[in-house]
Amino acid sequence: MKKLMEEHRKKFGEFEVIEFVDEAEIQAIRNRTDIEVPLDLNWTWEYGSEVAELRSLYEKGKVNQWNAETDLDWDMPVSKDEWVLNPEASLMGQACKLMGKDEATQKAAAFDELAFSISQLLHGEQAALQLCGQLTNICPTMDQKLYASSQVIDEARHTEVFAKFLQRKMGTLYPVGATLKVLLDELLGAEGMQKKMLGMQTLFEGTAVGIMNLMRNESRNAFFTEMITRVEQDEARHAAFGVLTMRRVVKEASSEEMGEMEDWAFQILEALNANQQLDMLQVLGPKYDIDPENIVKLMMGLPNYAELNSMAFMHTVVPNLQRLGLITERTEEGWKKAGMMVDRRGASSSAEFALA
Repeated sequence: MKKLMEEHRKKFGEFEVIEFVDEAEIQAIRNRTDIEVPLDLNWTWEYGSEVAELRSLYEKGKVNQWNAETDLDWDMPVSKDEWVLNPEASLMGQACKLMGKDEATQKAAAFDELAFSISQLLHGEQAALQLCGQLTNICPTMDQKLYASSQVIDEARHTEVFAKFLQRKMGTLYPVGATLKVLLDELLGAEGMQKKMLGMQTLFEGTAVGIMNLMRNESRNAFFTEMITRVEQDEARHAAFGVLTMRRVVKEASSEEMGEMEDWAFQILEALNANQQLDMLQVLGPKYDIDPENIVKLMMGLPNYAELNSMAFMHTVVPNLQRLGLITERTEEGWKKAGMMVDRRGASSSAEFALA
């Protein structure tokens, strides 16, 4: 199976990673803001409900709307002098601790890491906003169009709240990482409802739920907990929209189509995983005298690496793909080899990196 971003891959022991180091190339990727995307438009004259589950999800979406400006208490403090997340949840913080740096430096590094991570989520939310706009055109049933339209306002709110959080609380908004940008462009440019729904709604929304769940569980800050909880609840509905729609897609798919979707799902998430935070470490590492490659090699060499690495994937996206028949014996070993899938009975319940 061909891998995405083949020219940026290198071996770290048993694992393969994706790393962008050429600043001119990274900037060129970020500067590609006009993306040509194929898009069909489907009218429907059936205005009643054809899929009761989707109409119910649409109703839940209407009831659970919230206002990013007024429903959060923006006067609540978020400080780089405190641990916003538990210290064990920060790769940068743990790396600084391992290097013997004081706690203030560890907190600052963890704060910078969180700002970078939320920045990447922000850029992903903008992509989701644009892709859901595509879905309102391309989806064939009114239930799908209505739900996709409600998700457009959800994604607008998430874009708003993360941008305000970075501006008002973190003080820094980092540019999109090159690996993430390539993958988001891949999803936005995918042909047909099937790939767009699978790519954004099932793969990226499912992974986002897992990441936000980890952040919420590790949060020490009341404002951050409230914000990420609200966003995560919306994202869980979005992932459900993807699963409910993809159930019908896979029922009608040929074995060849199933194989293509299974391979594409693995390609997208394997590439996302293969960056191993190198985009972030290349930006923040020099500030704290951290060598990106050494830290990633150390992390990947941990005996519980697969348990830690797979947590975001095992929360939602992997179980959903298994239920849809898009992870089979044919590809399961690849997920495990990449450290994205483990036996649940052996999974850790803590996000501790334990580099020391």
